[in-house]
Amino acid sequence: MNGPKPVCLSLLLIMFLASLSFAYFAKALSGSYMKSTITQLERRFDIPSYLIGVIDGSFEIGNLLVIAFVSYFGAKLHRPKIIAIGCILMSFGTFLIAMPHFIIDHVHAFCLQAPYTQSSDSCERESSVSMWMYVFLGNVLRGIGETPVQPLGISYIDDYAQSENAALYIGCVQTISIIGPVFGYLLGSLCAKIYVDIGYVDMETVTISPGDARWVGAWWLGYLIAGTITLMSAVPFWFLPKSLPMPVDKHDTSCTPEQTRFIKDSPTMGHKFRPEEPASLHQMAKEFVPTLKSLLGNPVYITFLFVTILQFNSLIGMVTYKPKYIEQHYGQSASKANFLMGMINIPAVALGMFSGGVIMKKYKLGIMGAAKFAFGTSLLGYFLSLIFLAMGCENSKVAGITVSYTGVEVLSYEEQSLSSDCNSACLCSRREWDPVCGENGITYMSPCLAGCTSSTGTGRNTVFDNCSCVLLADTQQGNLTATLGQCPHRDSCDKMFPYFLALSVLSSFIISLGGTPAFMLLVRCIKPELKSLALGIYTLATRTLAGIPAPIYFGAIIDTTCLKWGIKMCGGRGACRIYNTSAYRILYLGLTLGLRTISFFLCIYGFALLKRHIKKEEKNALTNGSAELESLRKEDRSSVHCEQFIPACNPDRETHL
Repeated sequence: MNGPKPVCLSLLLIMFLASLSFAYFAKALSGSYMKSTITQLERRFDIPSYLIGVIDGSFEIGNLLVIAFVSYFGAKLHRPKIIAIGCILMSFGTFLIAMPHFIIDHVHAFCLQAPYTQSSDSCERESSVSMWMYVFLGNVLRGIGETPVQPLGISYIDDYAQSENAALYIGCVQTISIIGPVFGYLLGSLCAKIYVDIGYVDMETVTISPGDARWVGAWWLGYLIAGTITLMSAVPFWFLPKSLPMPVDKHDTSCTPEQTRFIKDSPTMGHKFRPEEPASLHQMAKEFVPTLKSLLGNPVYITFLFVTILQFNSLIGMVTYKPKYIEQHYGQSASKANFLMGMINIPAVALGMFSGGVIMKKYKLGIMGAAKFAFGTSLLGYFLSLIFLAMGCENSKVAGITVSYTGVEVLSYEEQSLSSDCNSACLCSRREWDPVCGENGITYMSPCLAGCTSSTGTGRNTVFDNCSCVLLADTQQGNLTATLGQCPHRDSCDKMFPYFLALSVLSSFIISLGGTPAFMLLVRCIKPELKSLALGIYTLATRTLAGIPAPIYFGAIIDTTCLKWGIKMCGGRGACRIYNTSAYRILYLGLTLGLRTISFFLCIYGFALLKRHIKKEEKNALTNGSAELESLRKEDRSSVHCEQFIPACNPDRETHL
């Protein structure tokens, strides 16, 4: 028997598995790094959160452009090489995102930290091209390049791995892909500590710290690193074969009994499926519409799709703005928020997904078992997440915005409220955001609005003296001072933060336990002929209806809680400086939990549909099985009788006669 030996086949499959895992790692690293730089990009380009959502969703737009065609046609071509081309496109897109740093005027960012009058020529140059468009287009290119990695990679594994090992292999790939965000957020944490224009400015003259609302880290540096890693991930796929011999357990059957239950036959299903069979583009195009119609006629697949869309809207919106939520609600720096996401939250998700794959293999969960397990873990995680609503912190005390100059809570910001008797003689700008922290624990928008008349020290060590507004809200007498930056959050908020992290880790682990069983539910309820297309449509639908809109409307809702917007140097509204944290918490968490609540009602309908189809198909299988067995017996007896007594039935005997 010719062909590669089993050891060689196993080695080639392991090589593909390792290559795909590295590609998953690379794309996850760059994707998570993008999310870790959200606040950096928001401040760098002076744009609101909803526009950041548009940039984040542009990745899904890239997927939308090519996903259906890549998933269908790519399955019949050289899948490893198509994945390699995708990785190269991803790397080029990542490099393009970093380009604005090298073409924008470096003095632009530096002068955000101090009063600066920009020339009309600079304003015209800034308005003529929005630098964030490079980030948008780069992310679109990343999305196009990422398209073939999941559907073609997963289908390749499921085609050539033994059925009993496929779930474990896919679980391993997904687990390694979760490690990517660990390094992505850690890279984001590191870059957030480094000043954006490091090497171009004298750091002694920069008066702000990484915790300041105006601080911009070296966001561009991480994209150069991520792009290089992604480019490296393309190399192994060029040396892998187009196909491998089918495993022994897939020689005699085109699909498992579970796979034949929930989908009607299509015109392409009369023959045995062989991924390695060559097919013309004309034939593939001709079969596309009937195949798509057959796939969309599967009620279990469609129900699963709608549930996933709702769940992904909740997940993507929550993950996209979670570091920002930690920054704004608990007063943490962008660097620390990214570090905690990478070191605590993401590993819990990775462990949960891997554990889910192990549980599915150990207990040999079928379609119904996988559905129940995924639903149960998601529901338990949902109830734990409800506790987040009670883990709130008070708003920061900012004079004229959240409290009056006498320290009374107001939360009704108007420019007139920034003026008081203590600073009326100072002729202060009401638009400038250069916060200082008074000894009384209240933040003032600027030293001028704090009523300060003198200062000592230089750089970050500057101290403002004789601040009359600080004296107004304090019972002490004498020279009350203010220091650069906002006042830190209260001790009660610092004590709440560790409990928030612990609950976040626990809920993330429990929810992710059902990730691999839910994904295998999708793979196992369809025939192999439709596997790549089903995964492609699944990716297309979730990214079109969740990946694109979720960051935008989550960002728009977050924008409604902004209390003080920054002002661009050339005029117009910039990035938000301070939020109403209570409203932020309620809207952000409420929207996240609300979407998941709706999905659970649809899950109940899906279970009813699943049970009804299982009973119906089991009944049909028993009836058809008995009839087919009797038919085979009759055919066998007829064949023997004909062979022995009718010469015309035996070609050899007919020839002799």
